[in-house]
Amino acid sequence: MYPMPPDHASSPRAAPARAPGPGPARVAVLLPLPLKGAYDYAVPPGMELGPGDYVAVPLGGTRHVGVVWGPATGEVDAARLKPVLLRYDVPPMPEAHRHFLDRVAAYTVSPPGAVLRLSLGATAALAPAAPAILYRRSGRPAGPDTRLTPARRKVLEALGDEAARPLGEIARLAGVGTGVVRGLVDQGLLEAVPVPGDRPLPVPDWRLPGPELSAEQAAAAADLVAQVREHRAGTVLLDGVTGSGKTEVYFEAIGACLAEGRQALVLVPEIALTGQWLDRFERRFGQPPAEWHSEVSSRDRRRNWRAAATGAARVVVGARSALFLPYADLGLIVVDEEHDGAFKQEDGVIYHGRDMAVLRGHIGGIPVVLASATPSLESVINVETGRYRMLRLPDRHGGAQLPEIRMIDLRRDRPERQRWLAPTLVRAMTETLAAGEQALLFLNRRGYAPLTLCRACGHRLECPSCTAWLVEHRLAGRLQCHHCGYSTALPRQCPACGEEDTLAACGPGVERLAEEVAQRFPDARVELVASDTLTGPRAIEALVDRVGRHEVDILIGTQVVAKGHHFPMLTLVGVVDADLGLHGGDLRAGERTFQLLSQVAGRAGRAERPGIVYLQTLDPAHPVMQALARGDRDGFLAAEAEGRRQAHMPPFARLAALILSSPSAPDVDRAATMLARTAPAAPDLSVLGPAPAPLAVLRGRHRRRFLVNAPRRAPLQAILRDWLDQVRLPASVRCQIDVDPYGFL
Repeated sequence: MYPMPPDHASSPRAAPARAPGPGPARVAVLLPLPLKGAYDYAVPPGMELGPGDYVAVPLGGTRHVGVVWGPATGEVDAARLKPVLLRYDVPPMPEAHRHFLDRVAAYTVSPPGAVLRLSLGATAALAPAAPAILYRRSGRPAGPDTRLTPARRKVLEALGDEAARPLGEIARLAGVGTGVVRGLVDQGLLEAVPVPGDRPLPVPDWRLPGPELSAEQAAAAADLVAQVREHRAGTVLLDGVTGSGKTEVYFEAIGACLAEGRQALVLVPEIALTGQWLDRFERRFGQPPAEWHSEVSSRDRRRNWRAAATGAARVVVGARSALFLPYADLGLIVVDEEHDGAFKQEDGVIYHGRDMAVLRGHIGGIPVVLASATPSLESVINVETGRYRMLRLPDRHGGAQLPEIRMIDLRRDRPERQRWLAPTLVRAMTETLAAGEQALLFLNRRGYAPLTLCRACGHRLECPSCTAWLVEHRLAGRLQCHHCGYSTALPRQCPACGEEDTLAACGPGVERLAEEVAQRFPDARVELVASDTLTGPRAIEALVDRVGRHEVDILIGTQVVAKGHHFPMLTLVGVVDADLGLHGGDLRAGERTFQLLSQVAGRAGRAERPGIVYLQTLDPAHPVMQALARGDRDGFLAAEAEGRRQAHMPPFARLAALILSSPSAPDVDRAATMLARTAPAAPDLSVLGPAPAPLAVLRGRHRRRFLVNAPRRAPLQAILRDWLDQVRLPASVRCQIDVDPYGFL
């Protein structure tokens, strides 16, 4: 949506850089450090280097990995240059990818080296792989003295007579710990098989037949397939209601990309979404894709990075960081759930994964597919202005109906004291369970209670490093800060007044809600689903399997369970606090609440049984609640767009935040005063602040914010750079720049 930095004409791969006249060859090497640009290095005799080559170079007595960025700048005399130590034997970083990193740096007002670091997430991949150890059945029969526990029998049954596998993979197949597998090795029933280098990645088979598509799905798929085959650049918004089969549509585009011999990238907002997605992918293409996210082991990260760089990884699915892998021949980018806030990186180099994916497609001439049931306002406006195309899937696949949405006015239909479920919702749950169906209760609050206070003196337990309340996690017996991770045991005495047994939990989290459900429905099988109770895609996958086998009657969860999952027998959704996301005055509060509640409502009635959704609210007249009840997404977006246009807010204007932080409050205040004195002044441009951030202290650092509001066509990055160049901040003060902020904490 936002203006891109000026493009520059690209050039073919340069010949090895040579200095004019006599003297050694020189190159500019960009290092993955927060430096403003590349440094010159000498090329030793006999070493041939060109742009994109990965090299090792010395800096400050330390050896660093870097990338040849082009000819030397000539700013340092050749005699003073340190030599390149070695060139790594991997394909050079493609020119389009180097150009992409430069553009990301320019757009986010970040040092180019800091952006390069995003692409070097597995530097071990630059060296040859060490031999791997796989395991297989040895063929030795179990003797009379062999002790085969049920867990060990499961391993032998899971392996059968198949080829050798890694230890961890065998454990996952059998559903046991790695110690069980090692025990079989010690007994001689499994044997180690050393293999050289990385295991080859399986190749997805695009020729396998996919499921039968509806007429609407087939038309959308044919459109995307044609764009991929013709190598036509451009961004397409795939807009389909929950359950409409968007994934199967873009799978056809992935198949076309594979048929062209090119690579495809699928970005998902959270790794929790990938488990069920991986199963669907493997059913469609016969093999799993390569994965890239924080749960991937270091060995697999090494292999997958190298496979992306060589082209061996034909399809990669991952979190936003997967966008920065140096793909050899990228031919398609898909951003699933494009509206999701998890695509926004808030630390280090601050960027939005969706917007940078569009930029990457623009640079490489690559089709980009943005898929969502609740598209972001930015993407909708881009369609209206002709920057994107739209393909729509207005109906659920297989004839399933969208759920009916009803509101529960908590001012009239009140829960009992110290309980959180209204009588109407309790009756609906009773009827659902009696019918043999499943229910989901949604509350976007982890833990037992968001606040603990002393009944004697009113003291609230706060994080010592942040201006945030500590959240009680009763199952773990801890108080925790959800911003910095600080954790401590729940004290018996109030730390302020010393009174014992006066600390009271205030408000509900999902653990407290589960406590009420257990009391009301003692025979129901209940599962608690939150990011701190289920970690990683495999844990979510196991949960989905249990729900599918109807081993669960009631799910209680946060936003982890709200997106992307298919539960055929789940027919009732109860949103316990529909107003929760509307508080705080955030620019996108209404839009985010509408998207999240639409997504969680979409879990109901996805098969032949109709679904119903209850929204518990204290403000049923709120425009978000009314739009949800009417199913009027387009009307809501039109009203939201008009409100933003009148307020001169994105996507009709531009915002940038400057966040100053320091362990010293006086230092950060002094820096804020210095910046305020030199703040830019121009027609239609306003600078708000400095003001304490809503989280005025975070991880022990005091924080002050500026917010710049500018017209859409304003050269915002240049304005920010000029402003910061005028001020020398104290050494203790850090300045973060957030172009297009999505959060305001």
